[in-house]
Amino acid sequence: MRKSHPVRRAVLAGAATVSGIVLLLSLKPASDPGSAQAAGQAPPAAAGQAPQGGVNGAVTGDAAQTQYGAVQVRLTMNNGKITQAEAVQAPKGGRSDQITASSVPRLNQAAVAAQSAEIDAVSGATYTSAGYKKSLQSALDKANASAGAQQGSGNAQTLTGDVAQTQYGPVQVRVTVAGGKITKAEAVQAPKGGRSDQITSSSVPRLNQAAVAAGSADIDAVSGATYTSAGYKKSLQSALDKAPAGGGSSQDAGSGGGQAAGSGGGQAATRTLTGSVAQTQYGPVQVRVTVTGGKITKAEAVQAPKGGRSDQITSSSVPRLNQAAVAAGSADIDAVSGATYTSAGYKKSLQSALDQAGG
Repeated sequence: MRKSHPVRRAVLAGAATVSGIVLLLSLKPASDPGSAQAAGQAPPAAAGQAPQGGVNGAVTGDAAQTQYGAVQVRLTMNNGKITQAEAVQAPKGGRSDQITASSVPRLNQAAVAAQSAEIDAVSGATYTSAGYKKSLQSALDKANASAGAQQGSGNAQTLTGDVAQTQYGPVQVRVTVAGGKITKAEAVQAPKGGRSDQITSSSVPRLNQAAVAAGSADIDAVSGATYTSAGYKKSLQSALDKAPAGGGSSQDAGSGGGQAAGSGGGQAATRTLTGSVAQTQYGPVQVRVTVTGGKITKAEAVQAPKGGRSDQITSSSVPRLNQAAVAAGSADIDAVSGATYTSAGYKKSLQSALDQAGG
């Protein structure tokens, strides 16, 4: 028998080693970051990102109060992506004009680039940046709620209510709605400091439980926490008003708003939508509308300037603005003579409510 030549054995061993390495490299582990995409599976979306459920149109976030004034963001969405961001409210007057003019365009660009509220604050505009991000997140919450409704009413939606100001501090409620029911309620803001800490820690868990049990804002106030309870209910109702038709459990306490009109399956759904609070020189204005079949069937001001001369102006102008909103079916209505500020605030809040309906 011929013995194998040492050089030949070395060549054969080297070839076997190379083949083994090639085989091992061809077997990618399941944890390879690119494997999910290669298999056609999209990577999980980060929290706070713009919804990818085909949302279209304008979405206006809640007004975020800052030390120097209110900030409110409106987004234009196309197929679930932010195509434009703008601040419809921003601090103004004195030094604020310069800061706003410099920072807001950069924040707008950052929102579009990031497709989320995870954006950096602009140097020298800390308060404006914080307010912008808060209102931006609110707008994305509303867009996510709308996307959830499009994907099916059984999907969970997170809805954040407007901030309700009370004598002892702001209250803001966030709810999770799945299959038309409230599955979770939490206060993301509540009165704090001194005696308020004890009242909040005692009352808020009970209010959270009551909201889930009732499935609406028609809950009893907690004894000894009257102001906190009132603010909680107001913000809770605001959150439920934002639930898309067929996707939430919104039931306007005391009026039956948010239920389907009639009991027939072929009738158009009725929704109650509460706009964001619009601050005016004489006080806040907030509008609630009832929309049926895409039309405004009722409009009312749940907040309006009051005290002194404002009482007379409000009582005269608001009914006319309500009628005009129903007649026009939009926020494109004329100001009432002698009530310029109230009219402007009314239109702004009305537009905010209609943005929630996607119209």
